[in-house]
Amino acid sequence: MIHTFEPIYNQESKILILGTFPSVKSREGNFYYHHPRNRFWRVLSSIIGVKQPETIEDKKNMLLQNCIAIWDVIYSCDIKASSDSSIQNVVPNDIANLLNNSNIETIYANGGKSYELYNRYCYKNTKKDIIKLPSTSPANASYSLDKLIESWSSAIQLELL
Repeated sequence: MIHTFEPIYNQESKILILGTFPSVKSREGNFYYHHPRNRFWRVLSSIIGVKQPETIEDKKNMLLQNCIAIWDVIYSCDIKASSDSSIQNVVPNDIANLLNNSNIETIYANGGKSYELYNRYCYKNTKKDIIKLPSTSPANASYSLDKLIESWSSAIQLELL
């Protein structure tokens, strides 16, 4: 399976949020966090203090206007459906090149698997630490929306000011 969409960033991007690999719904929608139960867009819009974006264009604009970049650790892999635990044969994205061509200062992992994969496959090339945030995936049922917003806010709010 190959990752088919580009990172969202520009020269003003200060933070990078990394997922693992697009879910089935995201691959179908050809955009990040497309599953209707994934809480990524609700969490981020709440932290920023804006209305939750509906369209892909609105989502891109919200990210770029707030100096946020998003991408995934994995370029290609073997994966069963959307299960991060099934990921094998990883080929990472070139995160180092993205960092070298932007002003990104801080990297966040959307969940433990992206944190683990970044450290295993990308850190040696970037030499940049990553901060682990709880996953916004619907599979992370132990975190309510409010708990996710609180956890993410405490980690990235200062970056956004």
